[in-house]
Amino acid sequence: MTPLTRREWLAAAAAPVLAAAAPPAPRFRFGFSLYGMKTLGLADALKVCKDCGYDGVELALMPGYHADPAKRSAADRADLRKRLADAALAPLGLMENLPALGDDAAHAANLDRLKAAVEVANALAPAAPPPVETVLGGKPAEWDKVKDRLAARLSDWAAVGKDGKTVLAVKPHVSNALHTPAAAAWLVKQVDSPWLRLAFDFSHFQLRGVKLADAVSELAPLSVFAHVKDAKGTAEKFEFLLPGEGGTDYRDLAKRLAEAKYAGPVVVEVSGQVSGKPGYDPAAAARACHRALAPALGRG
Repeated sequence: MTPLTRREWLAAAAAPVLAAAAPPAPRFRFGFSLYGMKTLGLADALKVCKDCGYDGVELALMPGYHADPAKRSAADRADLRKRLADAALAPLGLMENLPALGDDAAHAANLDRLKAAVEVANALAPAAPPPVETVLGGKPAEWDKVKDRLAARLSDWAAVGKDGKTVLAVKPHVSNALHTPAAAAWLVKQVDSPWLRLAFDFSHFQLRGVKLADAVSELAPLSVFAHVKDAKGTAEKFEFLLPGEGGTDYRDLAKRLAEAKYAGPVVVEVSGQVSGKPGYDPAAAARACHRALAPALGRG
């Protein structure tokens, strides 16, 4: 065995000290969105998430998904609450898909769906209802033309949230009218209600060349929910990926979210671009995402 040089001996002796001095990774509530588990029954989906070690789940409310309010009676909601408790999984968020720029009839229908979503949120966690998050639709080029209309519509949405003591979180999307950090900050401030906040998803900003540091500093203080996934390409032609399959530095993301005093959950979202591929395995995806993200989120 070759003796250690003095430099190697000093480096080896210092390693434990340096490791002990390194700050621990921030610890967020860590979840998986059941939007990516549509093909699994609810019991199987919850078991997978529990076995992986997630703290909670986001439930999807759209037609055909596990928590669709139109298919869930009061008894069903009570059963869902019990299933989550038995699996030690918190309801971290509720996903909707409510394009906000339709006609007055569409707006009224959205308000009805939001009221139903708020009822689900309160049934699952009466003391602290999870946020209801949604994208808003529209096209990027329309922003200047529709921003005031969006603000007016979301003011009505915020009133529904206030009545149900449930925060509504809107998510900027690379392909939607709401697509930049500046626009998202403007919209929240224009509505000016604590019941209307943001869902943060850096992948959409990454595709537009926005730096992680800039997106977090501007939007984390206004956000109550965060999705994580990777992406590649450009705003015009892109592909969403599972976390860990792209270039996102999740340790840096977690560090910056913590420094910005972000207090919401961090939830894996599997894009429909991924879950719609032949051979997609939701259980394998959940396990792979947990392995990729756990160290950055204080899980080892």
